[in-house]
Order: sequence, then structure tokens, then C-alpha cells
Amino acid sequence: MDFEYSPKVQALREQLLAFMDEHIYPNEALVQQQVAEGDRWEPAAKIGELKVLAKEAGLWNLFLPKEYGQFSAGLSNLEYAPLAEIMGRVIWSSEVFNCSAPDTGNMEVLARYGNAAQQEEWLVPLLHGEIRSAFAMTEPAVASSDATNIETAIVRDGDDYVINGRKWYISGACNNHTKIMIVMGKTDPDNDNRHQQQSMILVPLDTDGVTVLRPMQVFGYDDAPEGHAEIIFEDVRIPASNMLLGEGRGFEIAQGRLGPGRIHHCMRLVGMAQRALEAMCIRADSRVAFGRPLSKQQSIREDIAKSACEIEQARLLTMKAAARMDDGGNKAAKELISMIKIVAPSMACTVLDRAMQIHGGGGLSQDFFLAHAYAAARTIRLADGPDQVHMMQLGRNLCAATAALNK
Repeated sequence: MDFEYSPKVQALREQLLAFMDEHIYPNEALVQQQVAEGDRWEPAAKIGELKVLAKEAGLWNLFLPKEYGQFSAGLSNLEYAPLAEIMGRVIWSSEVFNCSAPDTGNMEVLARYGNAAQQEEWLVPLLHGEIRSAFAMTEPAVASSDATNIETAIVRDGDDYVINGRKWYISGACNNHTKIMIVMGKTDPDNDNRHQQQSMILVPLDTDGVTVLRPMQVFGYDDAPEGHAEIIFEDVRIPASNMLLGEGRGFEIAQGRLGPGRIHHCMRLVGMAQRALEAMCIRADSRVAFGRPLSKQQSIREDIAKSACEIEQARLLTMKAAARMDDGGNKAAKELISMIKIVAPSMACTVLDRAMQIHGGGGLSQDFFLAHAYAAARTIRLADGPDQVHMMQLGRNLCAATAALNK
């Protein structure tokens, strides 16, 4: 299996690395300051400036797989993976390149499943970075890891649908620039096929009856300016033309959306962990305890060595999953996608925990990126399906495949 970068990808990597060095890392503190001192739900002015530079440099919308034609930057999942890794080194940097979740997944949904009118109204401004979006699936009242539990009602009424329900941890919904949500709910709760009860519909955030109650926190972080909103839908009336693909197709859309998104998440986590490893090495070499640098302590060396091994394992597994998706589609790669979703977030949490330990009290503070990165990595162990769901499905599939071979 060949994971050597093509000349095109190598050129993009070099360009992206140079952009990070010149524009992203030097502005980490400034962006943090601008968010803290301004309207928390208004994107930092510096990020807006950097978006202009990224677009001018051609580092824009790199995530869409090449099969999406006019909407695509022409990269395969495998080609995009190392670029996502680089962007993952700074929590907010993917937004600079219009490659951040949940917009990436929503743009993929609109490109793959939206009709011409929906694409013109919502996909085009998203591709240009003029608006942001949210994906509303998780609910506080049910175990949303089983998406068939979703209770939000989407009821047909003439030429409209009426939506009632409550969602939470809706990433991006607090942002002042978020204009559209993709909402998953039930249009046919009595259908005998539980996977045909759900539908997805486009809901503008400013629609009457949509109330953003509060930003949810993750380990005390509100992740402004995106936020993770709790939202109530009360008799929200939406034109029937906003339905995506058709009634009962919500589960199908979700599966199509989540495959590439998991690749993106996992490669960003690899980048985050790689940066933590580098920080570990620098800290260990510069700090002295008990009369010698930390890098001379055997336990520190072991932590660094184990971290390097685990990062490389996750990187290669994720790239293999990306390659399988390119060759055979999401379904052909489903087991590898489950594997990376189990492996990469836990790996990142473990490596970040070691890095924080080596940094001592400073590792828990705002002076380093580690604590916030840990909160983000821990979140991904739940986002796009918790570890337990992926392990359950993977174990089931492996048992069934092995049983079939031994009949």
C-alpha cells in the first residue's frame, strides 16, 4: 500500500505548512484574546483576515472529494488526509481554510443530496465562506448514540412541515454567522422499519419558533464563537421544499455524511497529538528535575516513545481507511472507519494527557494549547458515534464475517 504523497499533495502540504508557520501559530494568542474581549459569538477579526489570505492562496475547500465535480478541489480522501492533519494542530485553523466541522459535513450533504435550489441558496454561500451552519441531531431526552431514538417531530402540514423538539450540543449554532441547520427528526415514527422513520430538513436559524437556549460547555469551555447550543423547536414551520432527498431518507443521509467526517476528525486528532508530542520533547529537553533534564528520565522517554508509536499507528490506519473509501466508497470502508473512530480519539487523549503531565501545572493552564485540545479530543470520543457503538458494530460485523467463512 503506497502512502507516498503525490506531487500535487506534496505541494499543498508545503504551502499549508508555510501558511501555518507564517499566519496561524503567530496569531494563536491574538485570536484567543479577540474572542475573550469581544462578542463571544462573533468570529475573531483575525480569522476573517486569514480567510482572505487562505482563499487567495488557493487553500480553500480542500475537503470535498473529487467525485463532487464543480464543488470539489479535486482531492481524494487519501489526498486530503495529510492536509487535515496539519490543520488539526490548531483547534480553530481549519475554519481559516473553510474546512471546519460541522460545515464540511453539511456541505457534503448539500453537494451529494441537495437539489439545485437548495444548493444555490445554502451550499454556494457556505462554499464561499459567507455563512456558517450547524447539524442538529443529538437530543438530551434520549440516548442519541442510537439515532433511531430521536424524538423531534417533523409533521407534514399542507405545503409545510412543522417541527417540535429539543436538541443539544449543536456545534456552531451559537455563532452569529450561522444561518442554516440540518435538522434530523421523525416524519414517520410508526414505520416498521426503524431506519426509515427519520428525515433531514433544512431549517434557517432565524425561523420563528427556533430558540437557542444556551451554549453547552465541555469541561468548562464554551468553544466560542462556535459554541454547542441547546435549542428548542416550537411549532417551527418550514416549507416542504426544504426536505433533503425525501421523507424517510434521514438515516441514509447520516451514513453518507459521517464517513468522510470521521476521516477528517481522526486526521485532525493525529495532527493535534503530533503537536503535543513535539511539545513534550521540547519541554522534556528544557526542564530540569532532580539534577538532570526530564529527557534523561526513563519514564519520560518511555512516554515519548509510546506516544510516537501510537500516533503513527493511528495515522496509518486513518490513511488506509481513506484509501479504502476512495476505492470502494463508505460501505466498503465501514469497518476501517469504525476502527479509526475507536483508535484516534483515545490515542489523542492519551498523548495529550502525557504531554500535560510532562508540562506540570502549566500543562493544565491557558498558557499552552494542551488542556483545550484535550477537551476537544475527549469530545470526539462521543461525536459522530461514541466508542461503544463503533466497537459494538465492528465486533458484530467481524463475528458475522468469520462465521460465514467457517460454515
